[in-house]
Amino acid sequence: LDSLVRRGAESAITVESMFECVLPDPAELRRLDDAALATAIAESTRITAAAEARTSAGIAELVRRRVVDEHPDWACDDWDACAAEVSCVLTVSSGRASGLMGDAIALRDKLPAVGALHLAGELSAYAASVICNRTALVTDPVALAAVDADIAAAASRFGPLSKYKLEKAVDAIVERRDPKAVRRARTSMRGRDFSIGDPSDDSGTTSVWGRLSTPDAALLHQAIGSLIHGVCDDDPRTLAQRRADAVGALASRATRLPCRCGSPDCPAGSGDDEVAARFVIHVLTDPSALGAQPDDAMHGDDPDEPDEPDEPDEDELGPDGPDGGGPDPDDLPPCPEPPGPPPAESSPPDPVRPAAALIAELPRGGVLPAASVADLIARGATVRSLTAADAVANGYRLPASHDRFVRARDITCRFPGCDRPAVGADIDHIIPWPAGPTHPSNNSCKCRKHHLLKTFWPGWTERQEPDGTLTVTTPAGVSYTTKPLAPLLFPRFNPTTAPLPPITCEPPSPARGLKMPRRKRTRAKARAARIRAERALNEALVAERNVAPPF
Repeated sequence: LDSLVRRGAESAITVESMFECVLPDPAELRRLDDAALATAIAESTRITAAAEARTSAGIAELVRRRVVDEHPDWACDDWDACAAEVSCVLTVSSGRASGLMGDAIALRDKLPAVGALHLAGELSAYAASVICNRTALVTDPVALAAVDADIAAAASRFGPLSKYKLEKAVDAIVERRDPKAVRRARTSMRGRDFSIGDPSDDSGTTSVWGRLSTPDAALLHQAIGSLIHGVCDDDPRTLAQRRADAVGALASRATRLPCRCGSPDCPAGSGDDEVAARFVIHVLTDPSALGAQPDDAMHGDDPDEPDEPDEPDEDELGPDGPDGGGPDPDDLPPCPEPPGPPPAESSPPDPVRPAAALIAELPRGGVLPAASVADLIARGATVRSLTAADAVANGYRLPASHDRFVRARDITCRFPGCDRPAVGADIDHIIPWPAGPTHPSNNSCKCRKHHLLKTFWPGWTERQEPDGTLTVTTPAGVSYTTKPLAPLLFPRFNPTTAPLPPITCEPPSPARGLKMPRRKRTRAKARAARIRAERALNEALVAERNVAPPF
């Protein structure tokens, strides 16, 4: 261990000197042969791992100073307040900051040998995080020391393992030392889940994935089948696209999937679109952008893909035939041809839509690309112009127009690194009311956690400019500035509102912490309970496995 620590210290010196160097000369890199270039890349990777270890060590020290369990039952407790500081420094979400804090504490206190390997650059931050996760259930100090030593000794043999292989290698070590502490996959029913959204999703679409119980999946299969076969044969969407749209229709409790053939005489296309009717489109820029047309290329086959028959599998048709209970397309009257182009003397709308002309008020927050917004408008979404509210409101609660403007301006929580949608956030008075007025220049969106942090934790201060620029100062005295997202996405949108008059307010009362919402169970007790519960399940499995056979 002492040797590893020394190597880690030497690596830290290398990292320190690296940041004093200029970028490598491309001409020098070109003179390296392939083997030398591969070696240089590997060395840079090792230096990066060592730098990440130094970041982890700094986070662990900040946790030591901040998380003293002075307010263990606060809804926004010491750990949350520390995570907020880490969020500001690294510009990451609170969840990510909390994960980094947990890994940092584990590497410092529970797995010092693994931490030394990380500091020496021999383990990446990713590998160290996986090891921390797979050893989280080891609570016995003797077993933990043995696991730490075994992993450090075996790390040189790990090599470039995938996450799955690394988890299995660590689990094998934990199994030998403390079988009750292995992170086991439970039964299929215990593993059911349904997730919506991923940071890597393309604009305009959101991924969903999960595992349902068999009865629930059968009902969903039948409901989707009933909707997707209720459109006519001229609908331009593929079967896969209809299935995706059917899920959205079910989410809005719609009873039908409108046909997209474009014919006014199509019986499956008549009536209101129940999905589009649920949305309100706020115009942030030139209203003439509303004249643009939806992008027809959003539906149908990809022109770059080979043509394939778009027929459902036999098991997808369901027990009631191809429609799963809905109307058969063959029973619908044929659709006349869609209307042709407008006459030559008319002026067709400009098909080119500004890349960021509109914003949709989505239940989970976010911004839609212009083509998707145009599609919603064409299907019947409500359109509303958005104007700045410069009048000071009477009272604490925001008027509806004021509320819409602040949420559309901010789009997300304004705390550094936080992307929680503004549509579900609190609107905070930067200068507390009643000293601070209810006005856009004094209001910004914050998720509940960061609203509690700013309101009740001492040492956090904020300042907001009339254009929405927010400067957050941490208890360490370091300031971080965020800009509202809307003007970055919509350059023609001016978020500036009237400046506030000079305001002086009394310092907060020392007793304000009495109003902080309280936890029913502290974070430490909740974590200990989870560990006990999972270890108890493992204990039952181990006991069952160790029972000798009766013969």
